[in-house]
Amino acid sequence: MDYGFIKVAAAIPHVRVADCFYNIQQMEGLMREAARKEVQIMAFPELAITAYTCMDLFSQETLLRNAEKALLDLVNATADLDVLAIVGCPLVSGNQLINAAVAFQRGEILGVVPKTYLPSYKEFQEERWFTASPNLQQTSIQIGNREVPMDCYLLFEYEQVRIGIEICEDLWVPIPPSSELSMQGANLIFNLSASNELIGKHAYLRSLVSQQSARCICGYVYTSAGFGESSTDLVFAGNGIIAENGTILKEAERFSMEEQLVISEIDIQNLQNDRRVNTSFMQGYLNHNMANGSIIPFCLPNRVLNLTRTIDPHPFTPSGDALKERCEEIFHIQVAGLAKRVLHAHASTAVVGISGGLDSTLALLVTVMTFDALKIPRDRIIGITMPGFGTTDRTYTNACDLIRALGVTLREISIKEACIQHFKDIDHDKEVHDVTYENSQARERTQLLMDVANQTNGLVVGTGDLSELALGWATYNGDHMSMYGVNASIPKTLVRYLVEWVAYNKLDEIARPTLLDIVDTPISPELIPADEQGNIQQKTEDLVGPYELHDFFLYHFLRYGNSPAKIFYLAKQAFKGSYPEETIKKWLHTFFRRFFQQQFKRSCLPDGPKVGSISLSPRGDWRMPSDAMATLWLQEIENL
Repeated sequence: MDYGFIKVAAAIPHVRVADCFYNIQQMEGLMREAARKEVQIMAFPELAITAYTCMDLFSQETLLRNAEKALLDLVNATADLDVLAIVGCPLVSGNQLINAAVAFQRGEILGVVPKTYLPSYKEFQEERWFTASPNLQQTSIQIGNREVPMDCYLLFEYEQVRIGIEICEDLWVPIPPSSELSMQGANLIFNLSASNELIGKHAYLRSLVSQQSARCICGYVYTSAGFGESSTDLVFAGNGIIAENGTILKEAERFSMEEQLVISEIDIQNLQNDRRVNTSFMQGYLNHNMANGSIIPFCLPNRVLNLTRTIDPHPFTPSGDALKERCEEIFHIQVAGLAKRVLHAHASTAVVGISGGLDSTLALLVTVMTFDALKIPRDRIIGITMPGFGTTDRTYTNACDLIRALGVTLREISIKEACIQHFKDIDHDKEVHDVTYENSQARERTQLLMDVANQTNGLVVGTGDLSELALGWATYNGDHMSMYGVNASIPKTLVRYLVEWVAYNKLDEIARPTLLDIVDTPISPELIPADEQGNIQQKTEDLVGPYELHDFFLYHFLRYGNSPAKIFYLAKQAFKGSYPEETIKKWLHTFFRRFFQQQFKRSCLPDGPKVGSISLSPRGDWRMPSDAMATLWLQEIENL
């Protein structure tokens, strides 16, 4: 496998009803096309060798005998291919007929999975012809001169990959076979289907596939009968859907009159990580007596896959139609958390340090929304701007303009004289712009905020974000500390989106230009004096690297437990054309070095609301010793 990715396909061939040998010709063509496109595992629709709509022809010996012969011909004709194929075919088992999924590879039939649930209501009449798997008398089946294992709980295994199979109606019942298969280890489910179209049914089907892939923490490949099936009473649209843990990766074009091959990659490593992390996943299996299926080995060729699925360079940020809904939800979570803390603390005011940068702007916006929700006048929010040695006219003006535009109480408290006195007290040369020079300013600002909060029976609202916490880009007991950190689960790339979204959707024309200028301002702690032209000289991303890279690294490291090598592989795909490989590697090394070194700052974080799937709170989401070594991770990067 290539970093855990398996290339799969849902195949929708042309079919002619009851014309088995025509049908296998189309299937062979799609198999060869799939092999050329590096597909490793593929599935065809339910009963594809005969077509699903044969009805009482399924009781005809001629059809059944030729269906078996056509199946064997297809197996033999594709013996030169490495692809594992799963096809639908009616098969005779003793005195019974089964609706079967047949798995084969390199000329060998590996196993047969019979359909478990047979619909016999409304337009479906499958019990008229077929026997459901629980009622079968045999555990193997004769196909030609081959004796093949037969069970609805067969698992096809290669290294980390375990494949389970279900057929159409099996998905629609309260407890699908795939649920049990997943608890037995299946992380990739194939569903061979022949589901007809009805108004509204497709939306429900997509929901079923998506939800089952999420519930089972698996990859789910669904392929259904298309054009060519009999339209006597039913119409088939040719649905092909590939989903992974609740996300639909790829879909077929519905109602197409052409054959289709829907291809994507399933990330088995990520799925296995999610199952290990979710310790509830196996409890149902351990608490119930479930039938154990047989393990059947198969092989996958060693090759470097060319990914067709999109790797999102900004995994934290919403896009498209989801933007408005996601932003609204994020603000609701932040506001609800802060509102509870304000009420519980009986706070009369909220104190926010406003720098004219993104983080403090977002914190102020959340605080304003919270006070509005609690029906507390906005003037009881104290926005404090604290100009220092590095404050520029641009950020100072934006800070003051924003506070006034929002109707918040403005206080200006310069930290320059206090810091100069402090430098004298500790005998530090104020012309030496080292870490002491910088951190003294950050701690002075935090002390001012805390003291004003005490004066006004207030609550200091923290401004630091998730990205800064990951990199340790905060002064310990300075901007690192607050009474409630509303941005603690918001990464820097998302902060920018949220502020911009508010500018266009929540504020009037007066405040909008200020917010948009804040969005365009270079990210900086402004602890070093500006240049001769009064511009920001200390730019964070010049020092620690682009936040869009660090947020990408953070997401894949914490969300999926990915190794540095895999993160590098994904980053090259996601940022192709934006960053050279050496640049990505350089900042990846910086990320892991700083992440391990700076854990001590995260071990004593103030409270703050968890917003997304990733948080660094030491009280639940991320518990790590402050003295852990990054050696293994850094060595892996150096060997890339």
